[in-house]
Amino acid sequence: MAMPITAPRYTVDQVRGFPPDGQRYELLDGVLLVTPAPRHLHQVVVGHLFAQLYQGVVPSRMARVVSIGELEVGNLTLLNPDILVYPARYGPDIPWKLMREWWLAVEVLSPSSRVYDRDFKRQAYQAVGVEAVWLVDPDACSVEIWEQGSAAPRIERDTIEWRGVRIDLGVVWER
Repeated sequence: MAMPITAPRYTVDQVRGFPPDGQRYELLDGVLLVTPAPRHLHQVVVGHLFAQLYQGVVPSRMARVVSIGELEVGNLTLLNPDILVYPARYGPDIPWKLMREWWLAVEVLSPSSRVYDRDFKRQAYQAVGVEAVWLVDPDACSVEIWEQGSAAPRIERDTIEWRGVRIDLGVVWER
């Protein structure tokens, strides 16, 4: 008879105690997700998208845009979206674990993170109440937009209109 394999479970405090080694450590209900440092293309796309989001929402003081963000929910969930947008009322001195409203979590898909981002993290973001999740695929030059309450994503390749901000994806895909 085969023995079931059990994965070790971790807490947020344990993960915070890991030595820095260039890997990204995240927790999803106590299960450890580990991804290597992102590739160059990933970071270029994050930078282009971050700049447009920042220019669109920060001057009006309606929101903050950070890269990398953090969602800490309880002691078993710790997620780090590539870009996180949340209401400006959460000042820069507020600990991540006290935030409970997130407008947008962006994940730029990489070969090493594609399965985690699409199949696990997206659902986790939606489960904790993130209003919108964008899965950005630089290889396909597309963005899957998942909004709370929607059963399927909307796919965009040219522009995204979000909270009065117009994102030019042509700029995002520039290489």
